[in-house]
Amino acid sequence: MSGVIYTARDAAHKRMVETIRAGRSLPFDPRGGVIYYVGPAPAKPGSIIGPAGPTTSSRMDPYTIPLLELGLKGMIGKGERSEEIKRAMRRFKAVYMTAVGGAAALISKHIISCQIIAYHDLGTEAIRKLVVRDMPLFVVNDIYGGDLYEEGKKRWRR
Repeated sequence: MSGVIYTARDAAHKRMVETIRAGRSLPFDPRGGVIYYVGPAPAKPGSIIGPAGPTTSSRMDPYTIPLLELGLKGMIGKGERSEEIKRAMRRFKAVYMTAVGGAAALISKHIISCQIIAYHDLGTEAIRKLVVRDMPLFVVNDIYGGDLYEEGKKRWRR
């Protein structure tokens, strides 16, 4: 993937959903956007960002549907999503992608800019605007109900 993506983990998601429910604007427009479930490590001097590996996506499931309702089109993390979220992704035509866990240093090399845009008080869980180039990802859940994890399980059950 190349382009702009936003970072958010549990605490930021909770705050965003509280903001939505209060009728206020989010710190970025989720329409057509992608959120990466990551809390990057601090950057070393001269680096744009520290290691930036994915976190477990299911922890964001309680907060996902309000963001999909606002037009979010992609999420990046690791691990499986709930059936409720997979149905919502089909309904709202959104996709879930995975970045390889354990490859945080490699992934960070594909981040060409990083700017904290909201929730500075959350530290590593603050929302960041990232620009990425050729970030290696796999589509796990597509808009048609495809599920890469289920396909892999079926293949190896034989």
